[in-house]
Amino acid sequence: MQYVPDRITAEHGRSRDAYGGHDLDVPTWPVEPGRYRLIAARACPWANRAIIVRGLLGLEDVISMGLTGPTHDARSWTFDLDPGGVDPVLGYERLQEAYFAREAAYPRGITVPAMVDVPTGAVVTNDFPWITHDLFFEWRDHHRPDAPDLWPDAVRPEMEEVMQRIFTELNNGVYRCGFAGSQEAYDAAYERLWSTMDWLEERLTDRRYLMGEAITEADVRLFTTLVRFDAVYHGHFKCNRNKLTEMPALWGYARDLFQTPGFGETIDFDQIKRHYYVVHEDINPTGIVPRGPEPAVWLTPHGREGL
Repeated sequence: MQYVPDRITAEHGRSRDAYGGHDLDVPTWPVEPGRYRLIAARACPWANRAIIVRGLLGLEDVISMGLTGPTHDARSWTFDLDPGGVDPVLGYERLQEAYFAREAAYPRGITVPAMVDVPTGAVVTNDFPWITHDLFFEWRDHHRPDAPDLWPDAVRPEMEEVMQRIFTELNNGVYRCGFAGSQEAYDAAYERLWSTMDWLEERLTDRRYLMGEAITEADVRLFTTLVRFDAVYHGHFKCNRNKLTEMPALWGYARDLFQTPGFGETIDFDQIKRHYYVVHEDINPTGIVPRGPEPAVWLTPHGREGL
């Protein structure tokens, strides 16, 4: 999928890559507190990343947030959680309106997360990996004093490799299983997924977080898939070799993050399940939403404090 490539940068007119290297040839918008609105959905793992990072960095007062409902039709996500079904800041019923304000008859997917320019009501960008990257690097002057270092210099090259494997083999891998059009495609996707799950289980056996002793962007990107695994991906997407709760290191790690301020409070399992089981009519034509698993298990002791 093609995304709107614009970025919001501290140095207006200058867009640089993750390592401060070569300039990127994309349009830029200036960092301005109060100007932009993050539109997200608690149901969506890609949007969930942005919700978490915005909170961890303490950007709630400088970037407002609007939340769509968990389901959507072919046209767009809708603001059905708000009174009257209208976003109170943008005045929109559908996120599609922000895309059309940017480009009439916008031809690509209407996706979350999306950063919207409040004065014009137009989408600035929906390029989700750059959104969280830039919340850290470009909005630094507005972070809270104790904000975590989500991109530590010392581990950044290795972290980039870890995040790339998580993205291709796990974040995307569950969808590759769920939307496979043949047995052969599913079997190949399944093997790739579980190879990476086993790699993660081993990696997290003797370290608390993916890159060591501190939470990084890599953990945010892994968490949003893991937290949906047993509730959705295990059954709905046929990723059913075993449950997350049956992998000691990964299950402890996932609970550790869930119980960390900024993570668990962003999760709404009812919205997550409604999104996948209602929207994916081709996979679940009955539209029946499962009642389990019980979310209380996420609050049980994880025992990872000593790692």
